[in-house]
Amino acid sequence: MAIMLGIDIGTTNTKVLALDEQGRIAALSSLPNRLYQDTAAMAEEDPEELYQTVLKGIQQVVQSGRFAAKDIVGLSFSAAMHSLIAMDANGKPLTRAITWADYRAAAYARQLKDDPYSDQLYQSTGTPIHPMTPLSKLIWIRREHPDVFQKAAKFIGIKGYILYRLFGVYVTDKSVANATGLWNIHTQDWDAKALDIAHVTAARLPKLVDTTYQLHGLSQTVAAQLGLDAQIPFVIGASDGPLSNLGVNAIGKGDFAVTIGTSGAVRSMSNRPLTDPKGRLFCYYLLDGLWVIGGPSNNGGNALSWTVDHLFSAEKKTAAGDHQNPYQIVTDFAGQVPAGAHGLLFLPYLHGERAPLWNAAARGTFFGLTALNTRADMARAVLEGVLFNLNEITHEIEQLVGQPNIIKASGGFAKSPLWRQMLADIFAETITFPDSPESSAFGAALLGFYSLGILKDFSQLDQLIGVTRRLTPQVKNKATYQELNGLWLEINHALAPHYEGLARFQQEHYK
Repeated sequence: MAIMLGIDIGTTNTKVLALDEQGRIAALSSLPNRLYQDTAAMAEEDPEELYQTVLKGIQQVVQSGRFAAKDIVGLSFSAAMHSLIAMDANGKPLTRAITWADYRAAAYARQLKDDPYSDQLYQSTGTPIHPMTPLSKLIWIRREHPDVFQKAAKFIGIKGYILYRLFGVYVTDKSVANATGLWNIHTQDWDAKALDIAHVTAARLPKLVDTTYQLHGLSQTVAAQLGLDAQIPFVIGASDGPLSNLGVNAIGKGDFAVTIGTSGAVRSMSNRPLTDPKGRLFCYYLLDGLWVIGGPSNNGGNALSWTVDHLFSAEKKTAAGDHQNPYQIVTDFAGQVPAGAHGLLFLPYLHGERAPLWNAAARGTFFGLTALNTRADMARAVLEGVLFNLNEITHEIEQLVGQPNIIKASGGFAKSPLWRQMLADIFAETITFPDSPESSAFGAALLGFYSLGILKDFSQLDQLIGVTRRLTPQVKNKATYQELNGLWLEINHALAPHYEGLARFQQEHYK
């Protein structure tokens, strides 16, 4: 039985799974990634720490005893989008990996957005202008850290760094390149205008390859360390969003995928590049004829983490001592109150926002607090607020590609029965949950099989991707949420003009 390792380098965790030809997960490793946040706007990871984590995850899976190492036919990669690392001429990092969640480039992204060319830039690259993009980050580095910008021989992403450490070459797949804001979705090459704006040449960027591209020739030392044959193929893979669609088999017309991990996203598919006339949605490459159209939210499971840390810290401490899951305790509290949290609404913008606002200055809000509200109400409002936001993104996608035929959901949130049911109730749709919540790593493994020719085409995916459950909306809750959703949107639009001023005040007074 052939085994493919799918490796997903995420924001919070690095996951490695072993997938067999029948679509069964033979082994799984999940290791935490450390995020450096010296200031509120900073969100960095150490490239070498991530490299060692990837190696450790591979080792754990190879040594799991669930299969023979000789059965492994390849490894394939997924990675979070928008990371940027400056590398010197000797192949050493000049910076940490600046992640999608870092918004120190916010001022330069605003300037770029005000440029008359900004709409054409979006239409060319399929990537909305935002501090998340390496395009904005490059401008920030050049303006704020000119010494680093001058010394940098290459600008790469985190997957590029891992592959450089393994093979000594600078390559990036078209999917990851697409999300930089520097790649043209029509020519499938670096965009000349974007490069000019960033003040970089193509020579300072990695070589572009397709998502099925294979690298060979591990050093004997690393191969022995991992327990692999030195000539085993490494498939470069794609970015985590498109691979998540593949991993839940949401690649047909009318297929929608919802993912909630650290952040959140809603995505659909197109057989050609599509951009939103209002510039609200991304268009990202997976393979020729497979383009992902969607919107990412900065705020997903991290909003629940904030709730645990700041509203339920005592329960978190107790849970740690009792070896319990603090997130389960909080969702149990949330389940004690009715849909709508007694009229308490939450705008989940604790980390600024990408879709639907595309405003790094956005701030979180509890609206409707009364003396009768409890922590349980607040916990439920947080869970609901994340989903109201994703529902708005879904409606924006529908305007471009039409109504969904099916919605498939994955991510860490799917471990919570309450949050799963809320998704069906707020979206007012039947939601399908595939067997594996690790959809990006699963998708990476599937793409690896496809690259090697073991998976001939994607018509076989129904046989490989099982369905755990289908949830339909609860009639009473659905009605409650439909009534509240309009109010949530009105409040969201009313507060939007005030975010910039408040963010400016916070930066000036509470650095």
